[in-house]
Amino acid sequence: MGASDPVAIGFFFAFIALTLGITYWAARKTRTAEHFYAAGRSVTGLQNGLALAGDYMSAASFLGIAGLVALSGFDGLIYSIGFLVGWPIVMFLIAEPLRNLGKYTFADVVAYRLSQRPVRVAAAFGTLSVVSFYLIAQMVGAGNLIRLLFGLSYEVAVVITGGVMLLYVLFGGMIATTWVQIVKAVLLLGGAFLLALLVLLRFSLNPLALFAAAAERYGEAVLAPGQLVSDPIDAISLGLALMLGTAGLPHILMRFYTVPDARTARTSVSYATAFIGFFYLLTFILGFGAMVLVGQDAVRAADPGGNMAAPLLAAAVGGRGFLGFISAVAFATILAVVAGLTLSGAAALSHDLWVNVVRRGAVPEREQLVVARLATILLGALAIVLGVVFKGQNVAYMVGLAFAIAASANFPALVLSVFWRPFTTRGAQASMIAGTLSALVLIYLSPTIQVSVLGREDAWFPLRNPGLVTIPLAFVVGIATSLLSPERSASEAFSALERRLHLGAD
Repeated sequence: MGASDPVAIGFFFAFIALTLGITYWAARKTRTAEHFYAAGRSVTGLQNGLALAGDYMSAASFLGIAGLVALSGFDGLIYSIGFLVGWPIVMFLIAEPLRNLGKYTFADVVAYRLSQRPVRVAAAFGTLSVVSFYLIAQMVGAGNLIRLLFGLSYEVAVVITGGVMLLYVLFGGMIATTWVQIVKAVLLLGGAFLLALLVLLRFSLNPLALFAAAAERYGEAVLAPGQLVSDPIDAISLGLALMLGTAGLPHILMRFYTVPDARTARTSVSYATAFIGFFYLLTFILGFGAMVLVGQDAVRAADPGGNMAAPLLAAAVGGRGFLGFISAVAFATILAVVAGLTLSGAAALSHDLWVNVVRRGAVPEREQLVVARLATILLGALAIVLGVVFKGQNVAYMVGLAFAIAASANFPALVLSVFWRPFTTRGAQASMIAGTLSALVLIYLSPTIQVSVLGREDAWFPLRNPGLVTIPLAFVVGIATSLLSPERSASEAFSALERRLHLGAD
């Protein structure tokens, strides 16, 4: 580990060359804001399903969950299940309203029948908070991966990742991001399946034999809950955040604008759910495979957060060449997700804040593109800084916190604006700001920051994930504020919203 390898370098540069070719092709097609943000709304259901899966199967899924399972056993499964069960909510509650009501961002939906400027400012605040925490996980994964494979310093690896990602987004926009996601999803599904198959071949294709070997080496406790999340209240809080957070992730919600109609949006969720469900079954095999074939001490030695369990497992069962392939797939995973996150953050800064708040909608296409690309550069720099600061954290764990912010800041306002007539502008503002601030403050006061990052003995707030407190709080604040400050115009516009919600745009 840490020594350069020609096969590994070949896989890396082959992927970089392929994706840069996609970016060059996409750049020739990206001429308008609609192309930059929504790929011209020309993506098919299967293509968007693969792209959704690619966006969702991040470094947290491949590197983080495998690491959590390798170090904690059964408890790592809570992340696999939590990440997956949010998709029915997206299918039945979110996909169709988003496609029928919005244009580029989820704030388009929340602000549809409310006052545009105050709602968009609050929505951008929540979106950028989610994007920032999600970026931490991806950049930490990238830094560890390149450091492990090429022997570069962690900080240099993070800078390289940020630079390559900026090339994709700046020049190719959503068209390039979509196709990079599709390529990455196919590679990741294929690579993870092959890796899981090689692991199971060591145990006569019997997963039970693998689990028995783990229990024999590390004790029966690895097959029982309590290694990672011992407090049942903390488990409920984490599960709630993971389940509802999916429906509030800005880079996932943005994908529904790339398809031509609501029916295609629902179809794409069906495909995505199937791909993601299959993948999360594999992560459990990978985690226990790393526990048995690599060993927990070796996994911790490579990275304290356990993020390198899957690449180390690839080296154990397939040698340096297979390590190079799996590492290239993992790097593809990170680059693609960082590109999607950066694009959604750029949309919040440029479309929501600049176009609709500062310029009040009167902006030429060229100016929109320039502002979007400047916002992309700012977010790329932020991603690099955050990746360096949070070195050593488990990436699945950090994404769990991003889900808590998404579930608190975005999900309540989205549901109330679409399905509750009395919802008002002040209610939307209050809900999004209360959800975002409470999540950020409680994360800071939780053991996650106080103990794991700052090294203190205890924390002010006992739960490691604040979702159980912040999600109901955002709903209550939004409902109470709306009832205390009725808005006649918002209530009257609800009928028009309902019509468009079910029938689509005229």
